[in-house]
Amino acid sequence: MAERAIDTVTDVSRTIGEVTGALRAAIDRLSEAIDDARRPGQPLSTIAAITREAPLTSLLVAFMFGIAVARRR
Repeated sequence: MAERAIDTVTDVSRTIGEVTGALRAAIDRLSEAIDDARRPGQPLSTIAAITREAPLTSLLVAFMFGIAVARRR
């Protein structure tokens, strides 16, 4: 009985390690994509500049977009 419990714990530990590794790889890829999109002339750079210039307008646009998406569902 104890051997089965130890095997189960070992399997769970190995699975958690694999999931953690996959999650780290996914986070690294996402961070890279975000960094690329923040370069000058890229979409996130443009959105950030617009938001800095007109924060209330940007908030209104985001709110309206949220309403439009929520109503579709």
